[in-house]
Amino acid sequence: MVTITESAQDYLAELLSKQEDALGVRIFINQPGTPRAETCIAYCRKDDVHEDDQQEELPKFKVWYEVKSLPFLEDALVDYAKDRMGGQLTIKAPNAKLPRVDDNSSLEDRVNYVLYNEVNPALAAHGGEVSLVEITEKSVAILQFGGGCQGCSAVDQTLKGGVEKTLLEQIPQLTGVADTTDHSDTSQAYY
Repeated sequence: MVTITESAQDYLAELLSKQEDALGVRIFINQPGTPRAETCIAYCRKDDVHEDDQQEELPKFKVWYEVKSLPFLEDALVDYAKDRMGGQLTIKAPNAKLPRVDDNSSLEDRVNYVLYNEVNPALAAHGGEVSLVEITEKSVAILQFGGGCQGCSAVDQTLKGGVEKTLLEQIPQLTGVADTTDHSDTSQAYY
């Protein structure tokens, strides 16, 4: 899972010793599985612990991992290297932006995989992009367009003929695709 080097453990333990109410650290990824993914380490206080978090007990402190971030944290490394300015904590999570997906992966992970590897590269030619907002209880992927696709007069054709067709062909568990984008803003529109 996540490797936290001894030097990183020492550094984090020192930081935690200066916090009165921190139980340990929490490791998670904001916007996992997307190009905007950001791996984060934060102090974990009582109110920060979620029922489904995975907990790990290290020799000097505890770590909580956000459950939805776990597939994206595979092979992650947290390290601390001293330098002339003091030192630097680094987090390398090679799967943060693109998880390993298979038939057992969540519907959300598989949709994001298709969007960011097949759909968005095509939309980028027109300065556009699409991202997953949520998947409803009825397995409908709710999407939001941005860049050149927001307000574009051809967005309906792009949605139905391109994005929806691609997603439904590759992920048969989806029952539909819907767009929640406010297309009244045409300032960046391609057409």
